[in-house]
Order: sequence, then structure tokens, then C-alpha cells
Amino acid sequence: MRVGDIMTTNVVTVPSSTTITDAKRIMEAHKFRRLPVVDKGKLVGIVTERRLESVSPSKATSLTVWELSYLLDRTPVREIMEKNVITVSPEMTAEEAVALAQSHKVGSLVAVEDGRVVGIVTTNDFFYKIINPVLGLGEPGTRIEVSGGGESKALEEIISAVNRHGLKIATIHIYTLPEATAKDVCIHVDRDNVDQLIGMLEAKGYRVVLRKR
Repeated sequence: MRVGDIMTTNVVTVPSSTTITDAKRIMEAHKFRRLPVVDKGKLVGIVTERRLESVSPSKATSLTVWELSYLLDRTPVREIMEKNVITVSPEMTAEEAVALAQSHKVGSLVAVEDGRVVGIVTTNDFFYKIINPVLGLGEPGTRIEVSGGGESKALEEIISAVNRHGLKIATIHIYTLPEATAKDVCIHVDRDNVDQLIGMLEAKGYRVVLRKR
């Protein structure tokens, strides 16, 4: 899966001359948390909800609400925007994009192609469009967790047992718990009753538990 498969397209952008007040109105109207800033077709910055909050009225300022509102009505976003925007290509893999976002500690990445903003991908996009399908969230069926089942030979034996019972695998993921010496596996199958499967695996010496969805 690539960035282009999960990013939001038709991104709303504003020029750097947009006032802070107008930028805030646009973000509130569309329920955005981030607003790319584009001048003459080129990405020059991004305005975030956090940056807007930093210039919003607070008890820490000596200015009155009216004085501050007057300033915000006349201050362009270029004065507060983040200029060092982390960008990606729509062709970048989701794994590369996640690693990039984590390394820079940002919650969004702007997708740029041929110098133009073509999309934006956020933490929520990664969760809803990648993590949820991988974990099978919202899908019918049952998930079983097998301790040590993520090792090669064990995994082969477990999948063979699943097939023997005529079950279909919806999702499967392997993980290693902190300080564990073996990999566990979680298998999401298409049926609610998996007692016979669990019994067979336990008879082979595996520790099996139902995993809540």
C-alpha cells in the first residue's frame, strides 16, 4: 500500500497572505486540524491547530480580547506557519511514510507531486485505512491468539489446523511481546464457534486464548 492509496485528495489550501482569523474559520468549518499554505502553486508552509491555539486569547497576555482579535484579523498566516513541512510522494510506501512521520514527530505529511500539493495523510489515515484492516477491526468472526505460534514451524502447523476445520483466515499478524523469547500469532477466522480448533491446538501443546475485538 502506498501513500496515494490512503491520502486525502482535493486538499484545501490557503495563500500565506490569509489572515489567522480566516484560517481558523476555514479549519473550523471543514473540521481540519492542518491547513497547507501555498503561494503560486508552491507549498511554503502549514498551519496547524496547535499553532492557532498558541496565538489564541489567553490569560497569559496583557492584551485585551478586542486588541488581540484586531491583531489576528490583520496578521497573515506566514507569521505563524510551520515553514519546514515534511512532504512525501504519493508513490512512497505506507511503511516509509509512517517511519518518516515518526522520525520527525509529526502527525501529518503533505503529499507533493511535480511541485504541487496533491494530498495529505495523517495519523488517523494510517490507523483507519491500514491498522484497522490489518487487525480486522469491525469484521465478523473470531480472533484466536496462540503463544509461540508465530515461529515458522508452529505457524505452518496452526494454519494447517485452521484449514482442516474448513475455516477461512480473514487476517493474521505476528508480533513479539516485550521480553518474550518467541513470536506469538493472532489469527482472525470467519466463524464465531472455534472450540474444536482451540481444542486441537491445545492438544498439540499450544496455549490458545480468544482475543477480544
